[in-house]
Amino acid sequence: MLSRRDALFGSTLVALAAAAATAAPALAAATGDDVAALRHVKVDLVAPPFVHAHEQATAEAPKVVEFTMTIVEKEIVIDSDGTKMHAMTYDGWIPGPMMIVHEGDYLQLTLINPDTNTMPHNIDFHAATGALGGGELTLVAPGEQATLRFKATRPGVFVYHCAPPGMIPWHVTSGMNGVVMVMPRGGLTDRAGKKLHYDRVWYIGESDFYVPKDAKGAYKTYPSLGDAYEDVTKTMRGLIPSHVVFEGKVGALTGDHALTAKVGETVLIVHAQANRDTRPHIIGGHGDYVWETGKFDNPPQTGLETWFIRGGSAGAALYTFRQPGIYAYVNHNLIEATELGATAHFKVEGTWNDDLMKLVSAAGPIATH
Repeated sequence: MLSRRDALFGSTLVALAAAAATAAPALAAATGDDVAALRHVKVDLVAPPFVHAHEQATAEAPKVVEFTMTIVEKEIVIDSDGTKMHAMTYDGWIPGPMMIVHEGDYLQLTLINPDTNTMPHNIDFHAATGALGGGELTLVAPGEQATLRFKATRPGVFVYHCAPPGMIPWHVTSGMNGVVMVMPRGGLTDRAGKKLHYDRVWYIGESDFYVPKDAKGAYKTYPSLGDAYEDVTKTMRGLIPSHVVFEGKVGALTGDHALTAKVGETVLIVHAQANRDTRPHIIGGHGDYVWETGKFDNPPQTGLETWFIRGGSAGAALYTFRQPGIYAYVNHNLIEATELGATAHFKVEGTWNDDLMKLVSAAGPIATH
C-alpha cells in the first residue's frame, strides 16, 4: 500500500511527465542536428571553494559542456561543538560545485539520485530559460537519473538549487544550491571595455541553517532526514537561522583552511546566497570591480567597501591584493559573521608596503604635556 508521501510523489511525477512530453517538441526543435554536431566536452567538477579549469575568453565555436552530479543525502557536522544536521547536497558538497561555460555554449547536466537516498530531487537553473529553470524536467526519485541541456544565453553568475514540489525551502536550506558561471566569450571587461583578468577564482557559498533546539536550548539530533522534517520546518518558519556559514560549516574557510594568494594576484570572488540577503566585505581590502547583481553584461561598479547580494542570486568581485597578511572576509551583518559563523580568511603572502599603511607610533601610555 502506498504511503501518503509516495502517492503524492507519484502523482507529481505523472504531472511532470505530461508536462515534459508537451514540452518535448519545442525542445527538439531548439536542439536539433546543429547542436548534436557541436563539439562535446566532458568536465569533472571540483569541490568548492575551488572551480574546474576553464578559459576566461574563447575564440572557438560554441560547444556542449557535459557535467554529471550525484545527489548525496548525509548527516554532517556544522560546528566545532559537534552540532549535526541532515544535509541534502549536490555531489556531497555545500555549496554544490560551480559549473562554468561560455555564453552561447550548451550546458548539459546528468543528475543522478541514487537508490540509497530517500527524497525526490531536481535542479532549477536560474541561468536557464523555461520549465521552471529545468526543475519541471529533472525531478528524479531515488534510483533515477535525468539529463537536461540548456543554452547559456546570459553571461554572469547564477544560482541553481533543488526545487521539489512542496519542499523547496527545506531542500535549499539543507544544502542543495550552487552556482553556474557563464563567461562572456571575450572575457570580463570594465566600463570602458578594457579586458580584465583574474589569477584564480574563489567560490563562496553562504548558507543559512535552521537546526532545532530542545526545551533546554541544546541542538537536537535525528535518526534520519525524514524524522527531522517537521521540527526543521517549524524552525525555518521562524526566519531566524541557527547558523550562517560559508562552505557548509562554521570555520570551513579559516585557519588551516584559509584561502591563499600572493600580493599582486587578482582573485575573482564569486559569492552566492540561495535564500537570504547578504553583504560581503573584505576587511582590509575592497571590491576593485564588482558585479553586484552578478551579470557580466552590466558594467562593474568600482572601489566598493561592501556589496549587496540579493537572496536567490550570486555576485562577483575582482580584487588585486596589495598587502600581505590575514584578511577576514565576512557577511557584514557582523552578528551573523561573528556569532553565527559567516567568516572566511584570506592568507596573502608578500612584501609589506609602508606607503599604503604604516604604524607611526605603537600603543603606549597617553602622552601628557
